[in-house]
Order: sequence, then C-alpha cells, then structure tokens
Amino acid sequence: MKNVDFDSRTQDPMNGLRNKAIALPRSIKRISVLGLDALFCVLSVYLTISLRFEEFQSLSPLVLTTMAISVGIALPIFITHGLYRAIFRYSGGIATWTIIRAVFIYGVVFFSAILSLPNLVSIYIPRSVGLSQPLLLFILIGASRAFANYWLGDAYRQLLSRKRTAFTRVLIYGAGSAGRQLAQDIRSKSNLKVVGFIDSDEHRRGVVGSQIDGIEIHSLENLRQLIIALRAEEIWLAIPSVSKSRRREIINSLLGFNVAIRTLPTIDELASGQVSISDVRQLDIDDLLNREVVPPHPLLLSSGIHGKAVLITGASGSIGSELARQALAELPATLILLERNEYGLYFLHQELLSKKLALGDAGSAINIIPILGSITDRQILLELFKTYSIDIVYHAAAYKHVPLVEQNMKEGIRNNVFGTLALVQLAAKYKVPRFILVSTDKAVRPTNIMGASKRLCEMILQAFAQAQTQKQTQTKTIFSMVRFGNVLGSSGSVVPLFRKQIMDGGPLTVTHPKVTRYFMSVTEAAQLVIQAGAMAQGGDVYLLDMGKPVKIVDLAKRMVELSGLQLKSTDKPYGDIEIIFTGLRPGEKLYEELLIGDNPKSSSHPRIFKAHDDFLPWQDLEEQLGLLHNLLDQGDIVAIRQLLHTLVSGYIPDQKIVDWSYEYSGESGGG
Repeated sequence: MKNVDFDSRTQDPMNGLRNKAIALPRSIKRISVLGLDALFCVLSVYLTISLRFEEFQSLSPLVLTTMAISVGIALPIFITHGLYRAIFRYSGGIATWTIIRAVFIYGVVFFSAILSLPNLVSIYIPRSVGLSQPLLLFILIGASRAFANYWLGDAYRQLLSRKRTAFTRVLIYGAGSAGRQLAQDIRSKSNLKVVGFIDSDEHRRGVVGSQIDGIEIHSLENLRQLIIALRAEEIWLAIPSVSKSRRREIINSLLGFNVAIRTLPTIDELASGQVSISDVRQLDIDDLLNREVVPPHPLLLSSGIHGKAVLITGASGSIGSELARQALAELPATLILLERNEYGLYFLHQELLSKKLALGDAGSAINIIPILGSITDRQILLELFKTYSIDIVYHAAAYKHVPLVEQNMKEGIRNNVFGTLALVQLAAKYKVPRFILVSTDKAVRPTNIMGASKRLCEMILQAFAQAQTQKQTQTKTIFSMVRFGNVLGSSGSVVPLFRKQIMDGGPLTVTHPKVTRYFMSVTEAAQLVIQAGAMAQGGDVYLLDMGKPVKIVDLAKRMVELSGLQLKSTDKPYGDIEIIFTGLRPGEKLYEELLIGDNPKSSSHPRIFKAHDDFLPWQDLEEQLGLLHNLLDQGDIVAIRQLLHTLVSGYIPDQKIVDWSYEYSGESGGG
C-alpha cells in the first residue's frame, strides 16, 4: 500500500499551492517577484497616464517610453536596496521602511528623468505622472508584500520551524578513532546525521574497506561535487592530533565550499581520550588568525611566578583574566586579583577556585584573593601593598576602547595615567621586585586619548626606572612594559562582534576597507607578557612580534566563509551576508604601529624584541603630570589635549573634540 500523508488528505487545495510556491528555488522566487514588480511599473504607468488624459490609452510611444523608463530605473534601485533578499521571511516595520525608502529614491530619480526627457527626445510626459506614478507603484508593491505575508507567511514560518528541528547533515573530516567516536555519538542524536567521512590517508580508506559502520569514506578529490551530492551542511574536523599548522592548511582548503566548519580541540586540550559531540566547537581564534604560535619557554613562564605573591590589576579583563589563568598554572603562593567589575571578578574567582581544585595537592597551598576596587583608589592600593609582600605586579587595568575614551577624556586619563602612577609609586616604595605594564600599539604616534595615555604610562615607568638607577639603590623595582596589538576574542574585539552579526544574519560592519590591525590570541599574548617580564632588566619596552597586520575586511570575509555562508557582493547579489563600511571613528587610525623608533633589538625569545624610546626624566615628568592633574580638575579639555601633544611624541589629536563634557559645556559651539 502506498504511503499517504494524512495532512495532504485533509488540507484544502490552497495549502498545496502555498507549499509549492514556498518550495520553489530561491532564485526562481526572486526572479518571479522581480517580474511582478516590473509588471507593477508597467501597470502603474499605464493607469496614471490614462487618469491624466481621462481615458484608457493605446500603447503609444509616449506610454511605452514611460514604461521603459520606469522599469529601467525601478529594478536596479529595488535590487540594491534589498527588496529581494527575503521574500516571505521579514514583514512589518522593517519591510515597510525598506519599501518606502526604495520607492522614494525611485520617485526622485523617475521625476528627474521626466523633467529632462523633453531635452533629449521629442516626447513630452506630463509632470503629474512623475508624481502620481511612484505613489501608485508604492501602493501596488506594498499590497503585494502584505498579501504574500498573509497568504504564505504562516506556512513559511512553519517550514522554518520544521527545518530547525530537522537533522543537520554532517561530513566528518578524519576517519580515525576520534572520527569514529563522533559518528557513534551522533547516532543517538535525532538532529544530526553523518553522511560520510573524508580522509587523506589512502591506507586507512583501504584497511576499513571504504566504510565505517556503513558510512562511506571518501577521498579529498572532487570535494565540491561530494559536498553537493551528499548535501552536507557542516564539516567537522575530527583530527585532534595534527599540528596547528596542518589544521590551518586543511581549514584553508575547505574555504569556499559553502559549509560551516567545526572542530575538535587538540589532543592536549581534550580531557580524556574519549570524544563526544559536546567537544565539537567553533573554530579556534588561532585558526582564524592563520598565524604560527611559538611555544612558550617553560623557565621564563615559571621563574617569576612560582611560589611568589602576584598582583594582577584589571583581573577580569581579557588580558588580566588570561594572565591569572597562566599565573595559577605556575603555582604562585598568592594570587591577588584587583578588579572594579564585581560581576567579572566573581566569575573569574569561581573559575580559578575550580582550576585550583583540579591542581590537587599542588594547588591546595595557593591563596587566591579577590579585591574589589579601582587603581584610582589610592587607599585600597596602599592597604594592598602594606598587607601583602607582593613580588610581581602585572598591570593590565586600563580603559582601552578608543571611541569611549575619546568621549570620556578626563576619566580615561585619570584611570590610565594616574592609576598607573599610584601603582608605580607604591611598588617602588614597598620594593616590589618586578612590575610589568601591559601596553598597546596605539601608544605609538597616537591619534587618540587612549593611545596617548598609554604612552604616558610607559614614560612613567621609564622615568622611574632611570631614577632608581641614578640613585644606585641596592633594592629596586624592575619596571618593564610590553607593547602589543589587538587580542582576538577580547571584549570589544571584532571577532565576537562578527560572530554575533553572522548569527543575526548580518550585515558585518567594518570601519574602512583599508583598515588593518595586528592580532594575536589572548593565550599567546599573556604568555609573552609573563616571559617578557621575567627577562626584564629595568626600563625595558618590549614589543611582541605580532606577525603581519591583518586587513579587517579579510578577517570578516574569512569568518563568513567558515560559517558556511556566502558573502553578498556585486558579483553575488543573492549572497547571505554583506559587509558594510561605517567610516573611521573619532581617534581611529587606518594602520597601527609597534615601534616609535627604528631600532628594535632581539631578545632570548624569538617573538619578543626590545625598543629604546625617548622619555622625560622623572624630575621633568613629575612637574608636567602635576600640571595635567590640575587641568583635569579644571576640566579644561583643550588645554589637556595641548599638554598631551607636548608630552607625548607623535601625538596628533583628532581635529574634532567629542568629549561629552566639552559638548555639554557649549565650548564646541553646539549649545
């Protein structure tokens, strides 16, 4: 007996018609709607001309020319303004506004064309048609979209719901033990289906007889055709034992196939030899970076931390929290976490307590102390240095978001500069052996307050280091600073932003098509900070080798491709996600630099270099800092920027002041 769908026997004939319409390929649906809008252009022109002359018109040269002009102007405008990206998916205010905007632009262009037409040909089109036809066209298009949403919308949303609950077709890359374990685990999941294995090992394919539990193993040849034939939606990399460089090669080879790529952690990161679906995750940020990571030097990591009292400021931030994790692994005696964000500090403390338990007996003696407070609160800092015999300070606390600091100039300087000054003074007073400042490439020839304030922090450490050397004190603090670029995955980083925008369906926002940045992973950055601090002799400015700068737009494109989506462009107008350029924000550069001078020196680590930048002696700098403090109290934004311009080499402030208090005061001329 033939299988009969119960729903098909009970539904009315219109439901079948709806389902057939929805099941049409996306390209056919878009072409159909495009044709319908062209018909609306023709119909609205005919009706408005007929109304103008108060009788139905024949298809005269006047009517045909006007129709051709309408269609020729309307369709390109409607395509570029997104009227055909989603036919049934969106409705309501967003869709209405899109139609209003597109038809308005069309109306302006259409009316302008009618005004200029008599100068080009002998045909005169009444001007009233240029005004009334766009209005009628808007009514026709709006009504058609409303009808489509009414007639097809519910059915389409039900189809989407069914698709979300349907299984995802997975192709597993790697037919080894990890791949086999994944396939077995997937069998118990109703929303996943393994459609095949792919493997580059010819011996493995031959030994298993080209199948594992009935699932065929394929070679990498003709991968595109294989993906199409199997209708694979995702590729899971089940190759935890391969090197990161080899994994990046594989990932690069899978770009452009319009499938999402997920991966297992490395063999070192897996908790045990067993593999399950819960281990599968999005690609590592290191994979996005396409950069080889140099393994840390174990002695440099442990020498400054093991058995010592370590203070980390800005502890729950991206760098601070990773420094805390790395420091805990090296078994300090005391780990002090200073943070003003209560929420962040709580979760970091809980995480570290869990990691401490996992260390067993080795971790039982470690004292983890969360301190809720700010580096600008001198009383808290004083109590900290009095209470604990601190051996090393990792100073990561800073306001770092360029546009926000530009709009909150005084608070940015108070926190970054004078918070650092208080820490440095107390570290010297209480003879802390080592002090490491986490700096930024934005301190080099800065164009913004954040960068200028961080360069001033560097100058404070350099001046203190020189002053201690001149005094020839037997016990002195070794001050050093580590300067590097953007950290992938940090708060405010483009990677989390792009991931969210991709999940939301786009668009991806990039400030400028030429903007480039240096990047490294947060783990590598923290390890290099610790190693540089261990090498320091006093007053050193360390540069971390960031590799080649990355174009942000290239990173955005890579993330779209690795998500299994297609980038929307002029060549691919029906792509899934587009990139839009929003313009550089106040204080932003197109390109970042790591060196002020041109004399970097190598160190004992292949990724760490030393620079020797000019700075003011402490006697002169102290006087200028006093003046800066007074200007902050007075709130004189113009004078503050001028003083920073004098103090910080290469600082060229943005022409426009965007500080909120300056705008509020009316000095900007706006109120």
